[in-house]
Amino acid sequence: MISRYLMALGLTGLLACSGTAQDEAPATEQQATSLIPDAILGQAPPPSGEHVRYVPGDDVTVGYLAVPEGEGPFPTVILIHEWNGLSDRVRQVADALADEDYVALAADLYKGRTGANRDENVALMTEAREDAHGMIANLDAAQHFLRERPDVTGKVGVMGWCFGGGVALSYGLGGEQHDATAIFYGSLVEDPEVLRSMHHPVYGTFAENDRGIPPDQVERFAAALDAIGIENDIHVYDHVGHGFWLRVDEDRETREEPARDAWQRLKAFLGRTLGDS
Repeated sequence: MISRYLMALGLTGLLACSGTAQDEAPATEQQATSLIPDAILGQAPPPSGEHVRYVPGDDVTVGYLAVPEGEGPFPTVILIHEWNGLSDRVRQVADALADEDYVALAADLYKGRTGANRDENVALMTEAREDAHGMIANLDAAQHFLRERPDVTGKVGVMGWCFGGGVALSYGLGGEQHDATAIFYGSLVEDPEVLRSMHHPVYGTFAENDRGIPPDQVERFAAALDAIGIENDIHVYDHVGHGFWLRVDEDRETREEPARDAWQRLKAFLGRTLGDS
């Protein structure tokens, strides 16, 4: 189990992860949240959830919890940050998922730390990858934390971006059973025999101009999933590069349309896999 997890934690996506990973100042133009979350447009208000310590006996790992209004029960989603650590942009996406009636927990794989530049980000990412057992335990603890809540259905999805996308896939192969994996331009596994450890549907959003995870690699990944009968929704968006979805505000003219489509696909995927039907 751990060996499969380690295979998916290779440095395949390291070059791609070198794109901008820091929070940007909010934009001023307004956009309907029903079509695309304000979080990825740089227009969301400050995070409104709560900081939580979800790993037993660990006082330095601090995640972020966003809870829908109402009594539930709600399905749950675990979010895995990019290479720079748990940032407000990821917390704001958790808030957006809460608005869609998911209990959302943004995990912290860096023990409360974040990077401010490429060297710091690489150091944090490398340290985390070298402790694959620790990452599995961290995300297993996140599942336990969510499943213990009285307002949840028991269904859990896991999603992440870049470093976090690769970890989400790895966790689907080597972590405790859950119901869905969503990958945004994360490192991939192409071996069908390794992917047989996945027992739930997979969502993937990728970019035509991603040097680290090129479209032909994505095609081989999707073909491997198809070959072993794993339901999947994998799409490569034209004219955009790595990291486009989480920071639409950096190039709104190019990124907004594919980001909106990816959000609608994600909502439909989570509804199918985590909903009542």
